[in-house]
Amino acid sequence: MGNINPSWALPLSALLVGLIIGYVARRNHFCTLNALERHWFASDSNGLRSWVLAAATALLATTLLQAFGWVDLSGSFYLTESLPIAGTIIGGLMFGIGMALVGTCGFGAIVRMGGGNMRALVVLTGIALAAIAAQRGLTAHVRQLVIDPLSLDLTTFGAPHPGSFLTVGTGMSVAMVVGLAFAAVLMGWVLSYGGFRSDRGKLLSGLVIGLCIAAGWFITYQFSIISFDPVQLEAGSFVAPVGDSILQIITVTGATPDYGVGLVAGVFIGAAFAAWRADDMRWEACDDARELGRHLLGAFLMGTGGVFALGCTVGQGISAVSVMAFSAPLAIASIAFGARIGLGWLIEGSAFGFLKINAKASTPAE
Repeated sequence: MGNINPSWALPLSALLVGLIIGYVARRNHFCTLNALERHWFASDSNGLRSWVLAAATALLATTLLQAFGWVDLSGSFYLTESLPIAGTIIGGLMFGIGMALVGTCGFGAIVRMGGGNMRALVVLTGIALAAIAAQRGLTAHVRQLVIDPLSLDLTTFGAPHPGSFLTVGTGMSVAMVVGLAFAAVLMGWVLSYGGFRSDRGKLLSGLVIGLCIAAGWFITYQFSIISFDPVQLEAGSFVAPVGDSILQIITVTGATPDYGVGLVAGVFIGAAFAAWRADDMRWEACDDARELGRHLLGAFLMGTGGVFALGCTVGQGISAVSVMAFSAPLAIASIAFGARIGLGWLIEGSAFGFLKINAKASTPAE
């Protein structure tokens, strides 16, 4: 270890965390879109409960880390002073539709690529290019002119999360109480179903991934204290870091990879190891040009929408939840609604057909 450049300690730490996440996710089929699809079309909520358990575990662990003074996440970009209302909704819808077109999210694409899925490589390349463009390219101008100005200023309350609102209202710091209460409610719903409690794979994956997200906050915060260079506080997201990973591969700038890049690499290696151990590695590619076009469109929507919404199913769905960011439920609802639109289009032949079905079902018979 003495021969390792200290600046590489951060991405190597992320690599280790990513190895765990990738292995567990591949081994136990942790996938947000699959969880939603089975919940909507097969009445199977175990996958969804596993995902919610990951968010609840991350929230519980992160709340305790902050309560004991081991992290200070007030500088996290999820807790910026302005809440990006338009970006979260529009970006979430774009991401959800793109996720449905592709069949998985950015995180799921990395896990699938670990098993030899070349469609996932196409998707990740598209996500990376779209994310870079939305950050500092052509679509970034659209974001700056249209999306960014439509934000809600919450400077009076310090940060956009319930703890700050209640602290201002009561004069007491209640962030820990609120965090523990939210985590308890989520875990109560997750564990209320006996079928999930007996599904050890889903139960384990939710717990481990949630703890790994909290570990990300701890690691990046500790490095931000001791490092001479700025270190971004982050726990896990798979849109912008995918773009950063592509830049690291194709350019030689001398810059050391950050936590996000290390995490992406770790998830891929961990998933590949899990696929190899299970003898589940096989080459897969797009069947025809139509499927390729659908994947490219979905990748563009996810890469652009993920930047607009400041996160993905893991970034907003777990990391932002763990710090109780107000953007999290808004982004989750938008992503889920976008996914339902996309799945309705692909499976039912009508993007909004499910709304008509629900409306008829709720209308009393004459």
